[in-house]
Amino acid sequence: MKCFYYLPAVSLFVLTVLHSAAQTTGGLAAQDAMGTVQITPRNLLQPYTSQLSQSLLSGEGWKPFPQSPEGWATLLPDSVRRKIIKAGEAGLTYEFREIPMSLILDYMHTGTRVHYEALSFGKRGTLWDLVLAESVEGKGRFTGKILEGVWSICEETYWGSVAHLFLQKAGPGLPDVEDPTVDLFTAETAAVLAWADYFAGPVLEKLSPLIRPRIYYEVNRHVFAPMAGQKYGYLGGGRDDVKLNNWAPWVMSNYLTAVLLLEKDGARRMEGVQRAMHYTDQYINGLGEDGGCEEGPTYWTEGGACVFDILNLLHDATGGKINIYRQPIIQRMGAYIYKMHIAGKYYVNIADAAPEFVPDGLLIYRFGEVMGDAMMSGFGSWVVRTYPVGVSYEQFHRTRTLYDLAAWSACVSAPPLDAMVKDVWLENVQVMTARNDKGLFVAAHGGNNGESHNHNDVGDFMVYAGGKPVIIDVGPGTYTARTFSRGRYDLWFNTSPYHNLPVINGQQQPEGLQYAATAVSYKRDRKSSSLTMDIGKAYPMAAGIQSWVREVSMAAGGVTVTDRYAMKTVLQSLTQSFMTVCMADISKPGVVVFETEDHKKVSLYYDPTVWGATLEKVELGIPEEAGVRQHWDNRPVYRVLMTAKVLAARGSLTWKIPNQ
Repeated sequence: MKCFYYLPAVSLFVLTVLHSAAQTTGGLAAQDAMGTVQITPRNLLQPYTSQLSQSLLSGEGWKPFPQSPEGWATLLPDSVRRKIIKAGEAGLTYEFREIPMSLILDYMHTGTRVHYEALSFGKRGTLWDLVLAESVEGKGRFTGKILEGVWSICEETYWGSVAHLFLQKAGPGLPDVEDPTVDLFTAETAAVLAWADYFAGPVLEKLSPLIRPRIYYEVNRHVFAPMAGQKYGYLGGGRDDVKLNNWAPWVMSNYLTAVLLLEKDGARRMEGVQRAMHYTDQYINGLGEDGGCEEGPTYWTEGGACVFDILNLLHDATGGKINIYRQPIIQRMGAYIYKMHIAGKYYVNIADAAPEFVPDGLLIYRFGEVMGDAMMSGFGSWVVRTYPVGVSYEQFHRTRTLYDLAAWSACVSAPPLDAMVKDVWLENVQVMTARNDKGLFVAAHGGNNGESHNHNDVGDFMVYAGGKPVIIDVGPGTYTARTFSRGRYDLWFNTSPYHNLPVINGQQQPEGLQYAATAVSYKRDRKSSSLTMDIGKAYPMAAGIQSWVREVSMAAGGVTVTDRYAMKTVLQSLTQSFMTVCMADISKPGVVVFETEDHKKVSLYYDPTVWGATLEKVELGIPEEAGVRQHWDNRPVYRVLMTAKVLAARGSLTWKIPNQ
């Protein structure tokens, strides 16, 4: 699994989690110092909170998964159990090292987090493999190593990522043991230890009666107590009228797991469940009616999919009494993932989403089944059959993995369906996709430059042919300290000149909520579909734009992009970029011929009396660019740069990609 995309935003996140663009759907608008946030007070889970005392199963009465080899044998095929045991056997030689202070300070000095996280995540992943293997096999081979792993993690001062130490009052640096804070991976660690207690607790007690109390003590110290007392920014800072980022459901899914499994005090357990329900509601309230994820499909696995994890737990832990799967917003939130599918491993990659990944097919299948969405469940089965990945898709959502395992047999026997939706319009995140019968696909979006995990890319579009990339959104790079600092937009792949956008009078798009598409209009009929928007307000006043209306359309004959502009004075300069990983031939004026990865030729036509074209290879050398190389399987990234020969105060510019 490519795992670059899971790493969360830091400085930028603190800003964007509290603020979001006002969308066109109805709802309660809340104003704060930075802008307007759109909230629709659905509060779907709140009616169930008053019934929790009767509906919530006790910790002793809630047994969601087998705790014996015999139980697993009835649930999983032999082949899957063998894979689980093999993974556990690999962990028997693993060294549970302490995390040295030098790795924490390394991030402060270099901005590189991967060395610290490789050790931290490796310990948790290995412990999980050992715990699951012992539960499935039941011979005691793994218990000593499990005890070692549990103890090693319990001894750690801090469970989260070094990049998230900004949450503590002392700010970034070394962790303050007197100020424990809950980030994504602290909550995930609590869930791993909770499942270790659930599956291996009785055998660990035979090794030492102190180990299970130690697990609770550390989870309470690191997670339960600080979560009850803090008003984290990623949870709205104590405000209910704030749109929440994917951190909220991501943290809450793991927090809820730990509360349900470990908290023995009935009142505190109830309070924890209600807290998770509250913040899940608040996250759902911040979604537009289209259910779209403004952070893109790979972040859906940490947003919408985490909501499903929470709903799954609530449904299970109440014997089915909490059930909102058929609510329209939940249905649309789920369907988002297959609506963004282009072909194969390619997905529409807005913001910091990766262009290519394999989603959790088992989760998608399960989500589709409970929602009654046959396309979604069929798509999940297709993903599992087409891209088998072993016994787990996600390293930070172990509860999800358990429910996935329980659905394994049903999923692989279900009829697969490669979801390739013909036309999609998500009005709130302002994303359009369309495909024609000749294999062309186009996606375009409006939005604003103050979105979570933002790239300055209002009006960007991408084109695929035969399921292969032609004109691309390059995507994000490897996350470092600079990615979420004031230097974020010094990184070329986050800027508009390296998206498929114009640079107007030397001006590119700046970041900020106010730089947005206006007059956004989507149209579809039997012959074509199109997205029209004025992207002029996405540029600074210095660009001198009165209006810059871009129309991206798909018809039976192919893709057309048209820009109609009106300037305050005659243009002084104008360029237009087209990003690609294809070899591109610009030798013939008026046409750019792209050669896709499967050696098919795709032509883009332009007016050679208006434009001159050059081709440049983007040189990759800085640390952040490692992620770009990974996204595109080490293929070179090119920019076709068109420079205007004709400059006027008004005009119309057209590019066409016909069927090939």
